Amino acid sequence: MDNLNALSEQLLLAVKMEKDYAGYLEELAGFTVSDIEKQLYDDSHKMTFWINIYNAFFQILRKDMDLKQPKIYTAKKMSVAGQKISLDDIEHGILRRYRYKYSLGYLPDPFVSALIKKWAVSAIDFRIHFALNCGAKSCPPIGFYTVEKLEEQLELAGISFLTEDTLINEQRKEAHVSKLFLWFLKDFGGKKGALKIVSKYLNQDLGGYKIIYNQYSWEEHLNNYDEKRFDSDLS
Repeated sequence: MDNLNALSEQLLLAVKMEKDYAGYLEELAGFTVSDIEKQLYDDSHKMTFWINIYNAFFQILRKDMDLKQPKIYTAKKMSVAGQKISLDDIEHGILRRYRYKYSLGYLPDPFVSALIKKWAVSAIDFRIHFALNCGAKSCPPIGFYTVEKLEEQLELAGISFLTEDTLINEQRKEAHVSKLFLWFLKDFGGKKGALKIVSKYLNQDLGGYKIIYNQYSWEEHLNNYDEKRFDSDLS
């Protein structure tokens, strides 16, 4: 297979279906750094590829390599184009454009490698936080992403996650939202930006509302696939 995005889709499907994925990992490792740069030439191609890869890698690292938090995020156990990378490299380095993971999105990571910088998206899209799954109960479910339908798929991910995870108290004028909005505050444009995002996806005017962050459940919840989005996107 000579197409990176097609490979990311096939790997994720193999992991989901619990089929042998070793061949896909070998292919992934066998690409060159130049292949990555040529094929993932814009943010749509980068986001599609790395979201699928992240979600597949997490399941592999947890279920088949028995890695747990916090090591599962930092261990450089997976190979892409001959480069050993971690989940943190993908999420915070590439998809969040090398943001320091504990800075709420406000500070760059001073230790990021030149390669990760080169592979990073040109602009952070907050919707990645509705697409990446970290195996916890409060994480968004795993969807299926393709370059052709990426915009539609990310919008559906936002609607699905926020509808499920948000509670609006109209009497108290409070919006109870995922703690992702706090941990990645800058990605969402601060509290005002977060309210606008929630307002848009829930189709409800939340001007003047106070944000309350929900307790985040780290209870393990593997194999959490959004079956409707897999079925519709593969049809």
